[in-house]
Amino acid sequence: MRIRATAMGIPLSFHLPEHRGLAASDPDAARAAVADGIGLLQDAEERFSRHVETSELSALRRGDLGPGDADPQLREVLALSAAAHRASGGAFDVVGPDGLPDTDGVVKGWAAQRAADLVVSRGVTDLCLNVGGDVAVRGGPEPGRPWAVAVRHPTKLDDTVAVVHLSDGGVATSGTAERGTHLWDGRTGRPAGELASLTVVAADLTTADVLATAAFALGEPGPAWAVRHGAAWVLAVRPDGGVVTATAPRGPAGAWEKPGPTGLGA
Repeated sequence: MRIRATAMGIPLSFHLPEHRGLAASDPDAARAAVADGIGLLQDAEERFSRHVETSELSALRRGDLGPGDADPQLREVLALSAAAHRASGGAFDVVGPDGLPDTDGVVKGWAAQRAADLVVSRGVTDLCLNVGGDVAVRGGPEPGRPWAVAVRHPTKLDDTVAVVHLSDGGVATSGTAERGTHLWDGRTGRPAGELASLTVVAADLTTADVLATAAFALGEPGPAWAVRHGAAWVLAVRPDGGVVTATAPRGPAGAWEKPGPTGLGA
């Protein structure tokens, strides 16, 4: 069962194996769960997009809404951003080049992981959610076989630079191949350009997405930094095509101290 839609201006797809789990036993219930997951992602666009005039983020950018008065979910996204800013020494910044709040570096992975979790809470045990190339997975397409997530080469777009095999977690890539220069180093206010792309595998897509964005902004030190802050595996591609990888040691990964869902963090 493969269901496609668009949210946050990005194509997305849910893939549920039709021969196992809820997709096999009750396909209508599986489709309804996916529809609710898609609705959650589309709601995130309405609430967190700086391009939607009526969004909460737009109200915050205009000064019509203070951070302390924001909805708990917006406060959670801002807190995630603040935690990543501190952990990266300012390389990750929720403030865009215009000096106004911009949650683009957080909200896609955060919303996609929430959508995947919602679908799983409805009884789906195996799924692959792809939102614009960032992927959240659970279970696998066959018993005993994990999902295979291809990582596109940033300069040779018809080539694959790696394939990640994963049963539970998230894979996120930051780079300039799809959208050109849009990632900034918060320490300098200039475009981040030391790397062509950087991919993070982590326990969930929220973590993977934030770490990928921050590590890309950090440049060459990014892979090692991401592993110290919760990544299981990192792959960076330099502009000349050279590849750098970093792998977490066995045992619990480090953390970048994600705050709780209702606070802005320390």
